[in-house]
Amino acid sequence: MNPIGPIPQDVLAQRRARFRAQLGEGVALVPGAKLVRRSNDVDYGFRQRSDLLYLTGFNQPNAVALLSRDRFVLFVQPREPAAETWTGRRPGVEGALRDYGADEAYPIAELTERLPLYLENVPRLYHRFGDDRDIDEIVQLALERVRSRVRAGITAPEEIVAPQSMLHEMRLLKEDGELEILREAADISREAHHAAARACREGAWEYEVEAALLHVFRARGGSGPAYPPIVGAGNNATILHYTENCSRLAAGQLVLIDAGVELHGYASDVTRTYPVGGRFEGRAREVYAAVLRAQQDALAAIDVGTSLRSIHEVAARSLVKGLLELGVLGGAPEDLFEEQAYQPFYMHTTGHFLGLDVHDVGNYSVGGKPRPLEPGMVFTVEPGLYFSVDNEQIPEELRGIGVRIEDDVVLTHNGVEILTSAIPREIDDVEAWMRA
Repeated sequence: MNPIGPIPQDVLAQRRARFRAQLGEGVALVPGAKLVRRSNDVDYGFRQRSDLLYLTGFNQPNAVALLSRDRFVLFVQPREPAAETWTGRRPGVEGALRDYGADEAYPIAELTERLPLYLENVPRLYHRFGDDRDIDEIVQLALERVRSRVRAGITAPEEIVAPQSMLHEMRLLKEDGELEILREAADISREAHHAAARACREGAWEYEVEAALLHVFRARGGSGPAYPPIVGAGNNATILHYTENCSRLAAGQLVLIDAGVELHGYASDVTRTYPVGGRFEGRAREVYAAVLRAQQDALAAIDVGTSLRSIHEVAARSLVKGLLELGVLGGAPEDLFEEQAYQPFYMHTTGHFLGLDVHDVGNYSVGGKPRPLEPGMVFTVEPGLYFSVDNEQIPEELRGIGVRIEDDVVLTHNGVEILTSAIPREIDDVEAWMRA
């Protein structure tokens, strides 16, 4: 089977057309990412800014897109054979025109000189200050140059508006091609989690489990992890963003694995919790069952018009019930929910949007109220319970147990599609999967 490719250029052109239609007489500036120094003369691996990637597919550093109602301009690094020998091939100006659909293309060094020309007699500039100091300075200089020509009858933009208010609304509703990539990313993450689950043996190291994940991510064509993988055994699972992954797995522990692949810029975000040795036992089994029930309740609550907030409340109420059964809390369930008595053990929300960013863009409230969910929105459902060894207020046998179960879902006109449903969640299924 042929691997799924990136979003094709004709679809990107349609995106740009929809975006450009919203600009009116304005001009939008969308800068890309730069290389970032890791140490001495070594850079971090390059990852394009998601907004530029969404509109253009251009995946090279030091690029800027300029868009208006009637033109699409790319400023890029020019071809330079000597540099390309060291750092790889560049599309250059020619490639920007030929392969990326630009109406005009220029070397990035010409942005300072050319930008004022595009801003003459334009009422509105769409640009978000604060993302890139160098680009901000170029914009400021361009505005000053245009304003200096007022006596010649030239006007400068009177409004400066961040384009993300429009662009991120577009990104929030996923197209069919995006969903295909997200489904493939979910399947790659399924295979990676299977390899990691089988590596959860007594005496193994967390980094060995991480290596099993990373191998599958790259072997299946992903660019790598969508975020630093979390492989937390025992008490490490109670640290929400634990990434050291340097401890040894011991018998009786649970291992929380939060890891998803990035494919063509799109993120998968999956968490499963596995028992070292392949069997859930004792209080760990009870905690896992409580979290699983909370996730099932939350998934059942998803529908068009509901909100991530209401889904979170369903999960939190379920977890309150679980905490009562575990002997962690005491009292009336509704009072405990209203008091947020669960927060010391469940301190994050139940879901977030997912897409080109693992915590994807999109407003979570509209008009001061939780945003109603619509078909085409992709998000996570991820309840958890975390009992630190340092918490002396809970039963001793619970300390050092952390459980999270996270799936990626898309809301469709026909209901809910769980993209990561092939990764087992039920206790018997997880145990069988670890043996397979």
